[in-house]
Parts: sequence; structure tokens; C-alpha cells
Amino acid sequence: MPEQPAPNPVGPHGPDSPEDRFTVELATVVTGARRRALRDGDRQIDTAHLLHSLVESDPEVREVFDGGPQLAKVLGYLVQRSIGYGLRWQGSVEDSGTVPVVRDPARDPAACAEGWSPSALAAMEGALHRAGLRGERRARGLDLL
Repeated sequence: MPEQPAPNPVGPHGPDSPEDRFTVELATVVTGARRRALRDGDRQIDTAHLLHSLVESDPEVREVFDGGPQLAKVLGYLVQRSIGYGLRWQGSVEDSGTVPVVRDPARDPAACAEGWSPSALAAMEGALHRAGLRGERRARGLDLL
């Protein structure tokens, strides 16, 4: 099956924008993470939303866990809950958008990526980098994992 560009942007639109560099599967993960963030009342997608959606919805990632969809679903909930509780406990290791944090876009490029926590943005950029190392233009779920 040919890879399709993803409909979910990480950064600005353009001919070489990140949204063109996700497989359909990874775009589905991002859509699920965005839906989780909105449902949880967060202004940003954080790594808990990404990892939960990744484990639950990407077939290649589920295969890594060798337990089928049921195990992936349980792991996804555990991931999101443990990261979420850890963030509340630690305060602000990662800004999920629940507590406003002021960032200077000149000093922090992640501040420009609306709707993404700095850690989640770094994870997506890492996935794109790993895809490039494989010689691929589009990142997939295993690149993010």
C-alpha cells in the first residue's frame, strides 16, 4: 500500500512541511493524540497522549509488544495515566497546557508549534530524523516509538 501524506501538521504549512512526512498510520496516531488531549482538557498534545495513541492504534507498534490489541490497549492506558500522574506530581517537567507557561519564541522554537508540548514536538522531530536515517522521507510509528 503506498504511503499517503498525513493531514495533521506539526509545524507551518509548506512544500516540505512535517505533515507531508508522516505515514497514514502515524497521522492516525497524531489524530488520536489530539483527540485525547482535547478530551482531557489539555491545550497541547503531550508525550502521554502520543504514546497512548501510538501503542493503541499502530499495528507495527502493537507487534513489538507481542500481546495483541488487548495488551496494547492496557499498556496505552497505563502509559497515559502514569505520565499524567507523574506530571501532576512533578509540577511541570513537560507543559501539557493545563498550567500556562510563557515561552519566548526567539529562545524556544517549540513555543511556535501551537498545540504541541516541547517534549511531544521533540519526539515527532526525532521520528522524522530516524526516518531520514533509514533513507525514508516519511516517519512511521516505529520511528516514534
